[in-house]
Amino acid sequence: MDALQTLVRKDLALAAPPQGRAMGQALANRIGGAAAVLFYGSVLRTGDLDGVMDFYVLTHGPRPGWRGLAGRVLWPDVSYHELELDGRILRAKVATMTLAQFRSAVTGRRIDTTIWTRFVQPSALVWASDADTLRDISRAVSEAACAAARFAAALGPSEGPALDYWRALFRQTYAAEFRVEARGRENDILGVDPGRYERLLLAAWRAQDLAFEEIRAQGAVRPVLGENERSRILAAWRRRRALGKPLNLARLAKAAFTFEGGARYAAWKIERHTGLRVPLTPWREKHPILASPGVFWRLWKARRAQAAGGD
Repeated sequence: MDALQTLVRKDLALAAPPQGRAMGQALANRIGGAAAVLFYGSVLRTGDLDGVMDFYVLTHGPRPGWRGLAGRVLWPDVSYHELELDGRILRAKVATMTLAQFRSAVTGRRIDTTIWTRFVQPSALVWASDADTLRDISRAVSEAACAAARFAAALGPSEGPALDYWRALFRQTYAAEFRVEARGRENDILGVDPGRYERLLLAAWRAQDLAFEEIRAQGAVRPVLGENERSRILAAWRRRRALGKPLNLARLAKAAFTFEGGARYAAWKIERHTGLRVPLTPWREKHPILASPGVFWRLWKARRAQAAGGD
């Protein structure tokens, strides 16, 4: 596990842009009981602050009230936050779950596939409450890599380049998670630092004593899985594939009623993609679902007026 832990600690210490660290600190202050804040996703990779930053906030315990109860059943909770920094509005979409839920999810023993597939990709630990939590996060992300590499060994080719195992895994998880991804999305992810993914796969296989052969002349690897072990892993994957879409649909339904700041997020997205501003009244912010028909009606009329003006 030492080589894997070294790779993971290097990832977690990624040089996130200062704006990302500032947002992470703000989220730790806003969200009660925060234990750690992880920054991940496209803005971390590209540094494009015009987009929305992605964070996971891990808490020491569940939130109080009905939202906390919903989060125990269907995690994570989702929220949208803004922060003004040096005259610029920074935006963040945040998933919140307890540290205990995170530790359980990364093992790959649950039906959920979202956590270990997210955190096999680079993430920066931009805030932690203490040194013990930092160690907990490092161990958990290492377990996520082991879970991902284990499934990749069975879902990938019998032998081939290390990246082909990750490609197979990402394609399968996209299908299981009810996500609409552009064809070749996995290549965009792997193309940022292919050497990292090659090292990570082999380190994760070694960490769990999964035997493999390196075919150096061909630049390929061959995991050594007995038929019983391969059948066991594939059977576990079929269960996740069958239940993944219903689970994620349930999460989407929950988010429709619990997405904090969802109205502001939707208004920003509409203006960004259409150029049409949606004024946010207190009622619209409090009741985004009830307000949505009126918002869409307003947008439809505005687009009609624009089209008529163009004629």
